Parts: sequence; structure tokens; C-alpha cells
Amino acid sequence: METKEEKNVRLFPIYKAISWDLLFFYTILFLFLTQVKGISAADVLLADAIYPIFKSVLLMPLTILIEKIGKRKSLIFANLINGVSVACFMMSSNLMYLIIAQFFSAIAFDIKGVAETNLLYDSLPKDEKRGSRFSKIDGKGFSWYYYLDAISSVVAGFLYVVNPYIPLSLALISCVISAFIAYQFGEIKKTEKIQGMKTYIKELKTSFRYMFQSSRLKYLLVFGAMFAGLLGTLTSLRSGVLQQLNVPEQYYGVIFAALGLISGIAAKNQNRLHNRFHNKTLAVLSFPTAVSCILVGITVALKLPYTFTLTVIVILYMIQFVVKGPFYTLIKRYLNNFTTSSLRNKISSCYNLSESIARSLISLFASFLLRNIDSAGTMCIIGCFLTIALVLLLDRMDKKVGLKPEEYQKSEIEFLEIK
Repeated sequence: METKEEKNVRLFPIYKAISWDLLFFYTILFLFLTQVKGISAADVLLADAIYPIFKSVLLMPLTILIEKIGKRKSLIFANLINGVSVACFMMSSNLMYLIIAQFFSAIAFDIKGVAETNLLYDSLPKDEKRGSRFSKIDGKGFSWYYYLDAISSVVAGFLYVVNPYIPLSLALISCVISAFIAYQFGEIKKTEKIQGMKTYIKELKTSFRYMFQSSRLKYLLVFGAMFAGLLGTLTSLRSGVLQQLNVPEQYYGVIFAALGLISGIAAKNQNRLHNRFHNKTLAVLSFPTAVSCILVGITVALKLPYTFTLTVIVILYMIQFVVKGPFYTLIKRYLNNFTTSSLRNKISSCYNLSESIARSLISLFASFLLRNIDSAGTMCIIGCFLTIALVLLLDRMDKKVGLKPEEYQKSEIEFLEIK
């Protein structure tokens, strides 16, 4: 008879494929908000910046909620709330509506960010291959998601021309399906003692302090937050650049579908990427992405022939999507390595909080720039700043991240196991 752990492992890639992020949604959201709803691009980015602020504020109470009701019920709730956020986007007519939609979205993704990874990790056998198993299963789910996202992107692009509300309605339906799959999960662990807010804040502060005593975790936290913040901001800017080039709406889906397939293939092979580059993996992922942002701005500014410009832009987007696939799995793998179950919750919370702050700052900067320059110029300037920051950070991370267990200082491993 199948155990709860085995069932969770079997279902997780299917769940991840449908629920990791919204299907039918991001390909046309920027167009929907700026064309159908008449909201400015700067306000769209401003709402994007407020979203991670909501995530930061709500993270602690929502983590307590997860500990109180369990990961399974939390994921059911999160996916239903995600559907509410989609409905709010559909009704948006100004910045205030967008902010409300982002509030519900923050609730959903805060819960998902903490509960999903830990539910899978708790379901895996506790042995030396746990990290690689997690990476393989989580990567499979990512890969399937990107394949589904590719199909849904093509469909969304053409359906947007028929009726802009149809793709968003399909995104809402996918949230309901995700909640149903989450209902099938088995709860592996329950918290014996529910913490109060003051206690949790105190322990979170302690977790941050301890994490910064670990060179490995400290640099992973800063790098992951910065790079995830960049990837989050690029979601809207990429659509803005295509709109700036007057690309027909129905081709958005085709372009992002092809890019999604590339991400799916890359996500499936993220373990090979790690085995090939080891502690250079994060550098291989991040530096080309930041440089590609600079090149997007330069290419558009040169005003070269339309076909050539669009081809170069798509190639640069391909670089960004190749990176996006493996990154989210690898950063969680690195953070979770050598940790106990109790510490993983705190690490997830610390990382999600740091990521939200970084994304908010980058999005606020992008919103400010968009009020004065176009999307391509904004992407270029952000790319310049992030390239410098990443070069400095990666230099400090060398020989401290992505190593084999025996290559770390003994104090690093003992510290994490004790905690």
C-alpha cells in the first residue's frame, strides 16, 4: 500500500507543473493591464514593487499559520487565494485595484514558498542522496511546468486577440485545479507547539543571526535574493520591450512559448549543470542574465532593422529563460543542504523575506525609471547596476558555495546540523 510520503513524491511533480506559477497569465498580463485597462506601465511596475512588500510583512504570520494548520491545508488555501488574486486583476481599473490583487497574490505565494519545498523535503528518505532526490523531483516539476507554460502561452496569445478576459479565466481555473491536487497530499509532520508572533519574530531574528554566521548561507541568501529580484522584475519589462517594438499581440504567446520550452529543458537538466560547474554554477547562471539586460537596451537604442532587432531581443531573452529554469531549484537545494527539518522552515522564511525586499527595491527603481525612459532603457540601466553587484558578490562567494560536503569547513556542517 502506498504511504503518504510515496504519494506526496508521486503527486508533487504534477502539482508543481500546474501550480508553481500562474498559467495563461504572465504572457498577456502586461498587455491586458496597459491596453484593456489603460493602466500605465510605471503603475504596473509600482504594483509589482508593492507585491514583495506585502510578502515581507505577511511572511511571519503566514509561516505561523502553516505551522498551525499544516502544509497540506496551507497549500489548498494558498491556491484558492491565488484564484482570488487573478479575479482581482481581471477587475482592475486603476492602481488601487492592482494593489489589492497583489495583496492576495502575496498571501498565496508566501504560503507556497514556504510549504511546497518543505512538504517534498519532509517526504523524502533521510540519507545522503536526499538533496539530489529533491533536486531531481523538483526539477521534473519545473520542467513540466515550463512545457505547460509554453502551451498555455501560445493559447493565451491567440485567445487574447479573441477576448482578453479568456486567458485570465483559464488562469483562474488552473488555480482551482491546483487546490484540488493539494487536497490529495498527505500531511507528514505537525508542529508540536504553535508559536506566537513575538516568539516567532525572536526566533526569526535568531535564525538570521545564525545564518549570517555561516559564510555559505550568508552569501546564498544575498545572491538568491538579488538574482530572484531581478528575474521577477524582468517579467513585466520583457513584455514592455516587445510592446515598445510593436510586436503583434498574438505573437507574444508564440515567443514566450518557445522561451518556456527552453526553460523546461534547462530545468530538467539543472542537476547536470550543477555537476558540471559545481561552485561556479551560480556565476554561470547570473552573469549572462545581467549582461543580456544591458544588450537589450543597446540593441533597441541602435534602431536597427525591425527583423534583426527582434531576432536579437529574442536570443537575449533565451539566455534569461535558460537561466530561469535551473535557478529556482538549485538555490533551494543549496539552502536546504546539511539542514534539519526545523531549520529548513526558518531558512525558507529568511530567504523569502530577503527575496521580497530585493525584488521590491529593484521594482521600485524600475518604476521610477519607467516614468522617464522606455522599457528597454530601464532594463539596460538595471542590468548595469546588477552586473557590477553580481561581479563583486560572486568574487566573494568563490570557494564558499556549491562545494562537496568534505570541502566545507567542519564548523559549517556542524553548525547546520546542530541547529
